[in-house]
Amino acid sequence: MSSSDPTAAGLEHLESMSTLHPDLSEQYQNLVNLYQRKLWHQLTMSTLEFVSVPSVTLRTTSEGTSSYLVLFDKVILPVDKKLNQLSLARIASAVAFSLLDDPPYKDGVAARAILENLLEKKDRLGPSASLFAESRLGL
Repeated sequence: MSSSDPTAAGLEHLESMSTLHPDLSEQYQNLVNLYQRKLWHQLTMSTLEFVSVPSVTLRTTSEGTSSYLVLFDKVILPVDKKLNQLSLARIASAVAFSLLDDPPYKDGVAARAILENLLEKKDRLGPSASLFAESRLGL
């Protein structure tokens, strides 16, 4: 992988989070495996499951930011065109809501921006994913 490869940053992030949080190492290594093998459906489902339980999996990165936000930015967004768009919207929603619910990362502006940026791709998202994202943005 070259340094200009957007997936390289994603893999590097997953590896560093696996080391930083040994209790989640198995989940992060699973994401690494799926990412490397380009198993996009399985990556989507595993990521959605991962971000659906913030009480267990939400952590802080070495930079002090929300692990979900960095996961979304570095791992999911570079391959978002390859993912099921409704599942992408669900992942984005979980990440956004984690920024509203958890005090150390509380950032309503960033939460709103995640969903608004996703909706800028409305044509690609399709009606189901767009409607889902719009409904979550309204909450």
